[in-house]
Amino acid sequence: MDQTITHAWAALGADPGLLERVSYERVSGTLPARLPVRESARAAVAVCALAAAELAAEVAGGTAAGPTAQRAGGPGAEGPGAGGPGAGGPSAGGPGAGGPGAGGPGAGGPGAGRVRAVPRVRVDDGAVATAFHSERFATLDGRRWDGFAPLSRFWRTADGWVRTHANYPHHEARLLAALGLPAGSDADAVAGALAGWGAAEAEAAVYAAGGLAVAVREAAEWDASEQGALVAGRPLLELERLGDAPGPGRRTGGDGDGAAGAGAGGSGPDGPGPDGLGAPCAGVRVLDLTRVLAGPVATRTLALLGADVLRVDAPGLPESQEAHNDTGLGKRSALLDLAHGADRRVFDELLDAADVVVTGYRPGALDRFGLAPEALAERRPGLVVARLSAWGAYGPWGGRRGFDSLVQAATGIALLEGDEGRPSALPAQALDHGTGYLVAAGVLRALTERRRGGGTWRVEAALAQTARWLTHGTEPEAPRAGATEPEAPRAGERPGRPYEPGAWLVERDAPLGRLRHALSPVSYEGGPADWARPPGRWGADEPRWTA
Repeated sequence: MDQTITHAWAALGADPGLLERVSYERVSGTLPARLPVRESARAAVAVCALAAAELAAEVAGGTAAGPTAQRAGGPGAEGPGAGGPGAGGPSAGGPGAGGPGAGGPGAGGPGAGRVRAVPRVRVDDGAVATAFHSERFATLDGRRWDGFAPLSRFWRTADGWVRTHANYPHHEARLLAALGLPAGSDADAVAGALAGWGAAEAEAAVYAAGGLAVAVREAAEWDASEQGALVAGRPLLELERLGDAPGPGRRTGGDGDGAAGAGAGGSGPDGPGPDGLGAPCAGVRVLDLTRVLAGPVATRTLALLGADVLRVDAPGLPESQEAHNDTGLGKRSALLDLAHGADRRVFDELLDAADVVVTGYRPGALDRFGLAPEALAERRPGLVVARLSAWGAYGPWGGRRGFDSLVQAATGIALLEGDEGRPSALPAQALDHGTGYLVAAGVLRALTERRRGGGTWRVEAALAQTARWLTHGTEPEAPRAGATEPEAPRAGERPGRPYEPGAWLVERDAPLGRLRHALSPVSYEGGPADWARPPGRWGADEPRWTA
């Protein structure tokens, strides 16, 4: 069994026996890199798809096809996956710890002893690679999104390199101000300014100004740093039961006006919906408080599986319609100013009827609105709260902003992928996409455990922890010595074939034009093939639930 996938599945406190339900279709030439990007991407999607299949079987009441059954008395209670990684360390009290309130799945509960057949999962390397490039493939009426602004790149400094992120206008303005440059300065001016700075000096100055810049580090330098050491001591992601709450009740079909129709604990339907296995999240209300890119990938996946996903943004923060064309599939999008009384009341009504809240802002940024995970759990017993961040919600970097490209630069990935001391990047924003699928997997597992035994659940992930998994926890495939032909398939795999992304791209009519987008790589027997609705205009939907 692939240890990379075993590691990720164990981090979710899940039954290791279910891994036999997963098979793979290998495609040559996908996500080429020095680091095992293809393997980590495959593993992230595999555990997400398996978590979706597990929930589908639970919701369907054992009607799923397939000879292998799962006993619902608590994954992680026995076998090599018991307790998940980090037992007794930083994640102690996390998945697999046992006991009704002991902090992890495996407690048993009302579903203990029942048998569920879990659909088979197939992970296709081609689908994974296409999805990990989804923002590059998304077009509207043939127009493609240029994901990085001119001032978002690597720059030489007096003693090395620095990576900046200035895609949003306010980040560009803060970068230029920190460097003492006038508004509108071009790349030549920035290059000239940074050439006279040290990399660490530039990092500190730009962050102090509210901008985004990271000194490019060697992997060993990051590992020896305080933040790097803290990241190394954490599990890949955390799934924790925060306390007792009733299991799901039946939602009787709310009319979309806030809290109406909420069952016990604001939970979704207690039993299979009309779509059967294809919509295991039907009736689940997901409040999406995330921005590019990992968080929207996670919630986009939940929307694929039938969840009513409502993304809420502040009207004063800019967002790219092109980004929303990619990550807004299956969702609705509304604008609310939480500092404004009327908008806050609307938001509170949404929150009171939500099943899941996913946040993707830097840790602490939402605390003043009462949206820290602990505050949400206290306010809404039975809620699933997922938080993702760049650097983790701990340590000296815990409150910093960050993006995939900056995490690659800080953790040594950029130099590992570069040549002769010149940094480069992974073939995709693999930390963002991988973390997105891992967060979705965590939410799906939490929903499964909540159905079995109730509880309030917390999911925690960080791009830096995913980076650590890529550099230290992902097992690269070993090609046959001297092989000149494609490697023969291994157990559970079909032969490799050349990569052609067109097989996983589709076109459809959308409110703003003709949309091309990548299909989801999350696939299991009886599962959904595509999203139920295309994205509309960002921020244009009514702030209400439809499920």
